[in-house]
This record gives sequence, structure tokens and C-alpha cells, in this order.
Amino acid sequence: MAALTDLTLAGLKATMDKKEASAAEVAEAHLGKLEEHRALNAFITETPDRARDMAKASDARRARGEAGLLDGIPLAIKDLFCTEGVQTTAASHILEGFVPPYESTVTANLWKAGAVMVGKTNLDEFAMGSSNMTSYFGGVENPWKRRGDNRKLVPGGSSGGSAAAVAAYMVPGSTGTDTGGSIRQPAAFCGVVGLKPTYGRCSRWGVVAFASSLDQPGPFARTVEDSALLLQAMAGHDPKDSTSAPLAVPDFAAAARNPDIKGLRVGIPKEYRVDGTMPEIVALWDKGVEMLKAAGATPVEVSLPHTKYALPAYYIVAPAECSSNLARYDGVRFGLRVPGKDLIEMYQNTRGAGFGKEVRRRIMIGTYVLSAGYYDAYYRKAQQIRALIARDFRQAFEKCDVLLTPTAPTAAFAAGEKMDDPVTMYLNDMFTIPASMAGLPGISVPAGVDRDGLPLGLQLIGRAFDEETMLKAAAALEKAAAFSGRAAGY
Repeated sequence: MAALTDLTLAGLKATMDKKEASAAEVAEAHLGKLEEHRALNAFITETPDRARDMAKASDARRARGEAGLLDGIPLAIKDLFCTEGVQTTAASHILEGFVPPYESTVTANLWKAGAVMVGKTNLDEFAMGSSNMTSYFGGVENPWKRRGDNRKLVPGGSSGGSAAAVAAYMVPGSTGTDTGGSIRQPAAFCGVVGLKPTYGRCSRWGVVAFASSLDQPGPFARTVEDSALLLQAMAGHDPKDSTSAPLAVPDFAAAARNPDIKGLRVGIPKEYRVDGTMPEIVALWDKGVEMLKAAGATPVEVSLPHTKYALPAYYIVAPAECSSNLARYDGVRFGLRVPGKDLIEMYQNTRGAGFGKEVRRRIMIGTYVLSAGYYDAYYRKAQQIRALIARDFRQAFEKCDVLLTPTAPTAAFAAGEKMDDPVTMYLNDMFTIPASMAGLPGISVPAGVDRDGLPLGLQLIGRAFDEETMLKAAAALEKAAAFSGRAAGY
């Protein structure tokens, strides 16, 4: 039998159902991987004792015939989800040592399904970044390396720790959050599947906020079916979140197991052919179109004319919301406190010492665009653009059922590259941001490698709350691409 850590989430579930391994054995195997690959810095907090206790409880449920959807499955949780009794930092000095007295809705749903937490993963500070290099706790290393080049590569961001943990076989699945591409882009960089659900599909309650109208929890896994199983457990209406959709949770796993896409119309947006995209990614995109066509789908060219405005509009809306959300970190109620001679100086000292450079940059941009005299010129205009982007997608979906695009314009880059130019860093999300601005579901599927042997992802975008069709198309793409890449040594 394959090593327990080599099995997919669905494979582990079947193995435990057949009593070929216990949840305790599965947990120990994955905890061993955490220790073996600690140098990747994928985790901020490891929780081995809690994992063993949860695995023991899982075995007891299974013995009683009460196993849940994810019983005994080890998961890594992005350190943006509040976990009762376990430190939650958002990778920021200002929250270091904060231990929530409550559980986020998404993680509570996962524990209800029987999942086992092995630790809290590293991320860009407050989810602000596309490299996972802005964390107060140090950058995360991508398990992949360029062929013949030993330089450390970034895993993408902000959910880089969660993506790296799955790519390094430390866990079969993990949680992330996606504001402008923070699940899909790291999934592409690390050669795994990353799924951003429709805005409102998963509750944001108990998730540290970055941009409230954009943030959406979602899963990482190594297969489309595994990501569907995770989404099934994570999703559901939550009365504690006013943006949570009061909809039943479909059988996402069944959709992912059905790659029959005969007659499906796949939209190819012409505006996504932009300068700066690696030629290999454009070639892979064209190959992806042919693969879906061979599987029975019909490619259709569509237009999303306001795509070119999505990136600048996003970098007005998201910083504006972040400047509002992060106002609560003042040194008074929780987290870091740096004394000063009076209250104002204490605020200044705490926020100056507690927030990193990228977070301070976005707070300043956001405060500027919301200030008197600039609100109409910037923030209101960005919201108008956002409405036009959403309209573009609605019109495109009159002609097609899903959209196929690249996930990112490049493969993973070396740590330190591009870091001195924030605008270049922001361009990493050029293909993922439009769907985020429209609140649509998107999934990145590993579909090939570049000349250096690094993974490349293709993105499928679905209609709002139609993750089932998107998952069916993603399963067909996964089957046709037959990506079996694995980072050397993992």
C-alpha cells in the first residue's frame, strides 16, 4: 500500500473506511511530514497534541458507525481563521499571542465533519501580498525548484503556507482565503488545486478581515474531487454572517466525480491575452482549450471589456476596506501594545511597530481614497467600475457556461525577485482579480510545467453559485491534463 501521506483526501477516507488504517495512524504519518519539512516555514503554529486528540475521537466515532464526511482527515488551517484556544496571528506582530475564545464558522464546520487540525499555516500579513514574503514570521518556501537552480521560490500568496503544505504532502488538504487571488495564484505556483467559492458560499465569521466585500474562504487539495469534498464540509448558511447566502449546499463531490462536459460551452475571454504573460502560459491556455474541446466542450470567444480596469479598481476598493477593518488594532483591546506618553502616541507606537511595510502601505492608500475630496474621485469610481465588471461577466455567461483563463501570468519566482516593486507584485493577480470583483467562483487546476519544470495552472470561472458546473469542467481538465508533477524530495 502507498504511504499514508501519498494518498489523496478521498484515498485516505476510503482507507480508513476499510479499516486499513486508523485516524491516529494517519495523524502520526502527517505530523512526521510536518517535522520533516519544517524548513519550508509553512506553519506558524503546529498543534500535534490537538491533532492526536482529534484523531482519537475520530477513531471512536468510526467504531460507533458515526463517521462524518471528513472523519480522520488531517488539515492545515490558514492562520487567518480564529481557532478556539489556539493562537491566531494573521501573520502579524500586532496579533502575536492572540488566542481566540471562539471558533470560526468554517473551521467549526470542518471539525463537525470529523477533520483533524495539525496546525495553523503561514501567510502574507493580514492576507496582503502575492508571495507570502510579507509575514512577520518569515517567508514560506515553495517545495518546487527550477530545474538546475537551487534558489528558493515563493509559494504565492497570500495563502502560501496552505498551498505549500499540500504540495509538500504534509496534509492532503488545507484552508485558505481568497480576496483577489490568494487561493488560486498560490495553487498555480505550487502545482495543487485551489478553489475560491462564490462570495457568500462560505461564512466569513471568525475569519480575520482584510476586505470584507471580497474575502472568501476556500480549500486547497491535490485533486478536484478532494477540493469539492472540502468545500462541501466548509460551506453553508451562517446567520452570524450577513453576507452568507441562505442556500442549501449541493453535492459538490458528485459533480467533481462527473467529468462529462459534452455540449458545455467554454468561454475564452479575448481580453486575457495581455502583455507580460509567459509565452508558455499562453501556449498552455491554448492547449487547455483543445483538451476541453476534445472532451466534448465547445469553445466560444467572449468579451470582458472592463477587464483592464479590474486591477486598478481592486487596489482602490481592497485598501479602502482594509484601512477601515484594521482600525480596530489599536493596542487597547487585544494584541500588541507599545506604551506612549499619551493615548495618541500609544496608538502610533503600537500600529507603527505592529504592522509591516505592505500593510502600512495599503492602510495609507485606503485612508487616502476614502478621505474628503477624494472619495468620489477614487472609491466611488472604483465601485462603478466594479459594477461594470460584474455586468461583463453576466453578459459573457449568456454565451457560455464556464470561462477558461490562465491563473497567473508567470510561474513561481525566486524569493527576492520583484519584491522591490509593489506594482509588479500586484500584477500577479491580473487574471484572478476580475472574478473576485464580481464575486464569482474560480478554481485553479495544475495543467502543465514550464521549461524549468515548474507547475503552471489554468483557471476556470463559473456563474455565481454554480460551483457544480465549474467543478465538472475542472475535473475534465484535470483528467485531460493528467498532471502528475511532484516537487523533488517531497
